[in-house]
Amino acid sequence: MKPQLANRVHTLTPSTTLAITAKAKDLKEQGIDVIGLGAGEPDYNTPQNILDAALKSMNEGKTKYTPAGGLPALKKAVIDKLQRDQELSYEPSEILVGIGAKHVLYTFFQVFLNELDEVIIPIPYWVSYPEQVKLAGGVPVYIEGTAKQQYKITAQQIKSAITDKTRAIILNSPSNPSGMIYSETELQEIALVCKEANIWIISDEIYEKLIYGDAQHVSIAQVSDDAKERTIIINGVSKSHSMTGWRIGYAAGNKQIIKAMTDLASHSTSNPATTSQYAAIEAYTGTQDAVEEMRAAFESRLEIIFPKVTAIPGFKVLKPQGAFYLLPDVSEAARMTGYVSVDAFVEAILTEANVAVIPGSGFGAPSTIRLSYATSLDLLEAAVARIDSFVRSKWQEDLL
Repeated sequence: MKPQLANRVHTLTPSTTLAITAKAKDLKEQGIDVIGLGAGEPDYNTPQNILDAALKSMNEGKTKYTPAGGLPALKKAVIDKLQRDQELSYEPSEILVGIGAKHVLYTFFQVFLNELDEVIIPIPYWVSYPEQVKLAGGVPVYIEGTAKQQYKITAQQIKSAITDKTRAIILNSPSNPSGMIYSETELQEIALVCKEANIWIISDEIYEKLIYGDAQHVSIAQVSDDAKERTIIINGVSKSHSMTGWRIGYAAGNKQIIKAMTDLASHSTSNPATTSQYAAIEAYTGTQDAVEEMRAAFESRLEIIFPKVTAIPGFKVLKPQGAFYLLPDVSEAARMTGYVSVDAFVEAILTEANVAVIPGSGFGAPSTIRLSYATSLDLLEAAVARIDSFVRSKWQEDLL
C-alpha cells in the first residue's frame, strides 16, 4: 500500500550533500581510497574533562528526566557564558536548552511562523535554513551576498527585500559555508533596518569560537538594546567543544518566544539527553584549553592549505575569517575542464580524483564548492593535490 505523505514533506529539497556523502561511502566500501572534505564537524574527540563529567553524572544516577527546557544548572552555565563572552544579560526564562542547535532552530520556526510569513535568508546559506522555514509554513526570501561583498549581505539589500509579510531575518556569523564574519558596523546597520521595519533577527552563532587572524566575533544582540530585544541567539557546544554527537544547543531571547518553544519541546522531545546536559555544563564551566587548542589547529591548517587551493587553476577563493570551510568559486575550472555544471564537476572529482567535496548548489551558490579543513593536514594536502592534478590534466585551452 502506498502511503499518502503530508504535503509539507513535498516542499523539501533533496540534499546534494547527502547524495555526495552516500556515493563517497559506496566507493569506500568498494575499497577505493576516497578522501572526504565534506565534514561539518571537528575531527577531535570531545575533551577529556567533558567525558569525565558525563561519566560521573551517570555513575551518580543522574539519568532521569529533566525539565523540558534544560537543567537549571545548564541554563545558568549558558547565562554565565553569554555574560562572559558577549556581555549580554539573560534570565533563566529567556533560555531554552534543546537537542542541538539545529532542532532548537526548528522549534523556533514552528512556534514563530504562520502560513506565508516571510524570512529573509542570505545566500550562501546553511542548507537547513530554507527547509525549516518551509516546514513551518513560511516563505524563504533570498538575498545574495556576492564574492565582492565577501559573501555577506548589506542593510540596503535587506531594506529592499522587506515586505508587509516579512517576520525575520537569519544571520550566520561566522558563516557556514563561507567562513565570513559580519563586522560590528555592518551589524549596527542591519539592526537599524530591522528596528525600522520591526522584524526579528535570528542570530546563528554556532561557530563563534572558531575565529582566525585579527577577526572578532560580535553578536548582533550586542550592538543596541533594541537589537537585543528583537534577537534570538542560537548556539551550542557542537563546534566549539567538538560535541556534535551530544546534541546540545540553546536559544537565548524573548521570554514569550522561549516559553512557547519550551512548551512545544515538552510535547515533542520531553528534554535534551540528561547525560549530554551534564557534559555541556562542564563544557561551559570547565577549562577552555581544548577549545583554544582546536581553534589554533584549524587556523594552522588554513594557513597551509589556503595558498594551495588558491593555486588550483580556475579556483577563486576568499580567505575565511572563521568556521572551518573554504568556499572557492570553481565555475571557471568546471567550464575549462569540460563540465556542464559545478555539480557535474564535483561528481567527477569524486569518481576520478577520489575526493569528496560538497557542491555549493546546496547552499544556494551553484558556482562554488565547500571544502572542509576539519581533517588531518596530511589528508588535506593529499586531497588538494589530487584536485589540482585532476583540474590540470583536464584543462582545455581551446575552451577559453
